[in-house]
Amino acid sequence: MTMGNLFYLFTIAITVLIPLTYLIRYRQKEREARNRLNKSLKSGMGEPVSLHPVIDPYRCISIGGCVKACPEGEILGIINGRAQLLSPSKCIGHGACLTACPVDAITLVFGTERRGVEIPHVKETFETNVPGLYIAGELGGMGLIRNAVTQGREAVENIARSIQRHDPSVYDLVIVGAGPAGLAATLQAQKEKLRYLTLEQEDIGGAILSYPRQKLVMTQPMEIPLYGKYKHREIRKEELLSLWHEIIRKTGVGIQTREKLVNVERPNGYFQVTTSKGEYMAQRVLLAIGRRGTPRKLGVPGETSSKVAYKLIEPEQYRGNTVLVVGGGDSAVEAALALAEQSGTRVFLSYRKNVFSRIKEKNQQRISRAIQAGQVKVLFESHVKEIRRENVLIEQKSQSFILPNDYVFIFIGGEMPTKFLRKLGIDIEVKFGQK
Repeated sequence: MTMGNLFYLFTIAITVLIPLTYLIRYRQKEREARNRLNKSLKSGMGEPVSLHPVIDPYRCISIGGCVKACPEGEILGIINGRAQLLSPSKCIGHGACLTACPVDAITLVFGTERRGVEIPHVKETFETNVPGLYIAGELGGMGLIRNAVTQGREAVENIARSIQRHDPSVYDLVIVGAGPAGLAATLQAQKEKLRYLTLEQEDIGGAILSYPRQKLVMTQPMEIPLYGKYKHREIRKEELLSLWHEIIRKTGVGIQTREKLVNVERPNGYFQVTTSKGEYMAQRVLLAIGRRGTPRKLGVPGETSSKVAYKLIEPEQYRGNTVLVVGGGDSAVEAALALAEQSGTRVFLSYRKNVFSRIKEKNQQRISRAIQAGQVKVLFESHVKEIRRENVLIEQKSQSFILPNDYVFIFIGGEMPTKFLRKLGIDIEVKFGQK
């Protein structure tokens, strides 16, 4: 065989092998994606719980940019040549897929056709249907620290353009809440040289304060007013709070803590903001109070006992005790894991469903290891019927039993402050797969 023939055969082989290898790998990935989707549907994980993408099959060109862009891992995949949500319940609304799509085939929506989500009516400027009253952050349905920071900053940029200074005794802006959205709004207000006041009913950090010690907080690179670019993707609770305090110290922004919002009225053209400590007049009000509101209760006998709590801050305090955690989301799983790390602590986790359907992949892996190691005993398809002084009455698959117990932690979500928002005149919309 001549060199020319060898070169010819080599060229043919390369021409065939490269596309064939790509096709085999493509088909393998598609099978994996289909298996992941089927697993999600069979285990009841087919419903998104937050803001999530809807892909237009007629626009999608299946290059996979959205799949690679998702920071949560294999949430999206390619099936039948089109991008598809494989693990809907684990999507937490990063929105990176939307940015990565070059053909605008992705829309971010709230709720689904079957499950509605209550969202306050908010314009693109973050102003509600009540003129001058704004909402930013998780309260508006947009989770994640980066999103909250961005919304807090952009809301104040819009507010600054609408302010007309007249009465020096009236604040340009009152910001309610000092979590990520409220802090970013405060920094932007100082940057805009507004006469502002920030109120927080607890302490700086908002809901972050209720996270367990050393909780790993997922975030994305973000632009913080008066600070600059924050580039990390993961940060511990304590590090995040330390960052906020450092920014506050360096910028000199003012925040009044331990002051709870009571009411907002508009008697004479200006907002009258009533708190637990006084009254303030303002041209604009920005609510950055989150969605958790009041912790949701089980509604069972004994729940008012001092042994029951709705947040876990220092798990080491419960070393050597028998503890029951109720819930099946990330907060419940992370609390159970934090308690299980304490020497001599016996941890039980009660969840009403038969599988964890809403937790992050990392938490799924961690809780699986803890279960296998005997560190956490999970009671699937169970309900707490009564909380007693030395034990808890549990019902599991129609069978009741008594579980010895010292402490109970309940993580079943929070009641959104819908009643309070409606009292302020804010319209609440129920979104069924809509923007």
